[in-house]
Amino acid sequence: MRSGLSVFAAAAAALLSTSALASPGHQTPLPSHHGWTVDPAHPPYTAPANSASGTWSALTNAFPGSGFPDTSLLLTDGTVMMHDGCTTDWYRLTPDNTGSYVNGSWTKMASMPSGYSPLYFASQVLPDGHVIINGGEYINCSAVWTNKGALYDTATNTWTTVTPPSGWTHIGDAQSVVRADGNYMVANCCSQQEAIATISGTSVTWTSTGTGKGDENDEEGWTQIPGGMIFTVDANRDLGSQNDVEIYSESSGAWTTQSTKTPVSCTDPGSHEIGPAPLLPNGLIYQLCGTAHTAVYDPVAATWTTGPDVPNVGGSLDIADGPAAVLPDGNVLFQASPGVFQGGPSHFFEATVTDANNVTITQVSEPASASGQNSYEGRLMVLPSGQVLWASDVGDVEIYTPQGKPAKNAIPKIKKVKASLTVGSSNNKISGFGFNGLTFGGYYGDDVQQSTNYPIVRITNVGSGHVCFGKTHNYATGISDGSLTNAKFDIPATCETGASNLQVVVNGIASKVKAVTLN
Repeated sequence: MRSGLSVFAAAAAALLSTSALASPGHQTPLPSHHGWTVDPAHPPYTAPANSASGTWSALTNAFPGSGFPDTSLLLTDGTVMMHDGCTTDWYRLTPDNTGSYVNGSWTKMASMPSGYSPLYFASQVLPDGHVIINGGEYINCSAVWTNKGALYDTATNTWTTVTPPSGWTHIGDAQSVVRADGNYMVANCCSQQEAIATISGTSVTWTSTGTGKGDENDEEGWTQIPGGMIFTVDANRDLGSQNDVEIYSESSGAWTTQSTKTPVSCTDPGSHEIGPAPLLPNGLIYQLCGTAHTAVYDPVAATWTTGPDVPNVGGSLDIADGPAAVLPDGNVLFQASPGVFQGGPSHFFEATVTDANNVTITQVSEPASASGQNSYEGRLMVLPSGQVLWASDVGDVEIYTPQGKPAKNAIPKIKKVKASLTVGSSNNKISGFGFNGLTFGGYYGDDVQQSTNYPIVRITNVGSGHVCFGKTHNYATGISDGSLTNAKFDIPATCETGASNLQVVVNGIASKVKAVTLN
């Protein structure tokens, strides 16, 4: 990411210009981080009342950190953890007793190990409920492409330092994924190296993978597709009117360059930046670019189709390192802005990809601070409510409520769960279909991962309407292939007893209710 530095501080600007001379990777600029006000000359766009646009809501309780909210992660108990950029601090957003995140409350979580205060890093929620963080382009807002890491235990609210793979001097602004086999895989931002983690308790050991990679990993994103495969568009070779495409196989541990290139230039040749590439419920990949272009990839046919350019709003817009989220109806919400890191204003759009030859992009309403930031400063994460949590490095956190209905093929289905459950119990079994989703949910260029393709158990008391969440674990990972999968969940002792409706929610899409009784 490389926008103008805005106003972080003169010292930070000097640091950025100096460190760029010997950068191990291409550099994302420090965000504005200056707070925000609505610019009277450029107020946020509001879509017409009869449009298909969703609506934005500010949180009742503002983010309590230093004013630098960046990556957020959905924990398997339905709460959200959000990082305070360039610090060791995380904060938990807990929905209220109706399940509202807009009216949720914040609490301070344990801080990461001293000295590990990253910005632009790899992050994943693991199927045992732990959270792993690796790398960071910045530490304490100084560009270092660190190889540090940390593992968070949600049960004990503690962090443990994670040693990097052997020989890795950098991880930096890296891509990562939880593979279909349940293992965590991370890239070295600044080489062709990749590694798979084996995690036992707080012990993390690494195994090399990713042979045959055609270029270094820097600035590339990973999109998981069915069959234990990972898709990426190359950002560091042949940066002309078309770009190379590679696919990684979990079974072989190798990358293969595909015979078909992108139909348009997707990687900005100067910055090497690219946009997010969300997998959609219809099985297509919608590639948003570091240029104004878009394209659609069919993983089954291995074919590309040129999509419409991002609409011109006061000038050309791109999605260099910008965020995207797959909404429950299959539309893609994304943030775009002028040039590559050329400041604001940002504009927001929903793309409807009916098929590879039928793509429409519609401008939608914007959050209050949109005019004062670049697209790379935003993050989008899908909530269990079906809404999207947007956090901006300038300090704004808002929630987008879309209009559409869930895609029918993406609705999870519960096959079996006990009708009588006990509050305070652990390892309750549940089985069903679609528990790992047809998409990751949230996407970004390369240095943010906010996946939500895992089951969240939501329990609503019939009498009071109050909501509590079970804590899920031991679930299937990867992209759902439609087969039956199993998971376990723990029920908090604070859940209300009595007749209740239980649902599994994946990527903001809820199953039909199962009537249960909590004792």
